[in-house]
Amino acid sequence: MTTTHILILLAAGAGTGFASGLLGIGGGAVMIPVTYWLIQSMGVCQDLAIKIAFGTSLLVILPTAISGSWRHNKEKAVRWKIALVLGSCALVGAIVGATLAAHLPGEMLAKGFGGFVLAIALWMGLGMLPRFKKQGAELQENLGLAAACGFPIGMVTGLTGLGGGVLIVSVLVLALNFPMDVAVGTSVAAIILASLGGIAGYVVNGLGVPGLPPHSLGYINIPVWLCLAATSIPLAQLGARAAHALPAKQLKYIFIAFMVYAGLEMIGASSWIQGL
Repeated sequence: MTTTHILILLAAGAGTGFASGLLGIGGGAVMIPVTYWLIQSMGVCQDLAIKIAFGTSLLVILPTAISGSWRHNKEKAVRWKIALVLGSCALVGAIVGATLAAHLPGEMLAKGFGGFVLAIALWMGLGMLPRFKKQGAELQENLGLAAACGFPIGMVTGLTGLGGGVLIVSVLVLALNFPMDVAVGTSVAAIILASLGGIAGYVVNGLGVPGLPPHSLGYINIPVWLCLAATSIPLAQLGARAAHALPAKQLKYIFIAFMVYAGLEMIGASSWIQGL
């Protein structure tokens, strides 16, 4: 890994962490494309690069989620029963999703990720993310619904390397009438378990695979993880503090624009346009 690679990863980690803290969304949509392109520039084939990007992203998400859930728990904004039930089912789903991803072609995974990121960008851009619970509606701790939603959300986590926070928060607010602050806190706690499942899946399925770059543990590359985590974790705290001082709405649209660009690149739209 060159000095340029390290600087790019540190910058990607910083942008990921700051956006996560400022906007309350996961930064995998930034982190994964950058990691994917960088690993390919190191001579790793596309099939391995996308799986390494997914697995390494989940290992970055884990400490960030632990730190965030600790902070939210201090504010009494975590419903632990829901978090544990939904998160446990998501853990199983993430193992299944990661195992499935390990046996799928890299090009299919990259295009699937790009399509999913574009869908999230559209969801955010249209203002469809839930913000408040319905007037007069009471919070529901429906463990059965949480379990039913946890497994497919975990599958998405395993297949895309994303934490699934947007999906979890949407379920908690729209289906269980959680207020937004409690939904976010509970979601972060559930993501701990979901990311653990994905990490386990990418480690186990990547052991002994030929062609992995040096210092890899399955489909997780430790040097890449260290660079991303070194800046993403502290910058997430800074982003959270800056949330009330910066024009978050305008910054959100910059983030969405990058997601659209990254999503289009991942699905190969630029190649299609050049071929016209």
